[in-house]
Amino acid sequence: MIITFCGHSGYSKKEEDEIEILDLLEKQIGYEYAELYLGGYGGFDNFAYSCCKKYKEKHSNVSLVFVTPYFTIEYQKKYLSALKDQYDYIIYPDIEDRPKRFAITYRNRYMIDRADIVIAYIAHDWGGAFKTYQYAKSKGKIIINLAEK
Repeated sequence: MIITFCGHSGYSKKEEDEIEILDLLEKQIGYEYAELYLGGYGGFDNFAYSCCKKYKEKHSNVSLVFVTPYFTIEYQKKYLSALKDQYDYIIYPDIEDRPKRFAITYRNRYMIDRADIVIAYIAHDWGGAFKTYQYAKSKGKIIINLAEK
């Protein structure tokens, strides 16, 4: 099972959202193996990572996976070397033939395409997170939007 996350970069942490995510992970994963695909950019991504890390502390059957949009030598030196200690795996999707300015969009689509479940925080209808959410809907993914609760 693969669970991924999408939400607004301006998201501010809410305790009830953390409780909801941890409960969702417990219900959806149980004792099954799962990979938690994370993007690592912005408020909701950082919040999702902290929730997943907390979940993993009590559940060894999950892997935290950072899906990177870039794979340049400079990016590896600057960011990926630090991230390898925070995640179990780092994946680079086959998107190097895409324009760099759209790398995050293509990375997000990669994550959605592989996900069984998408946990989101989408409170308005603009921006990259909203476009990712729309893409997930168009693919018929199971989406749990915390902003609707």
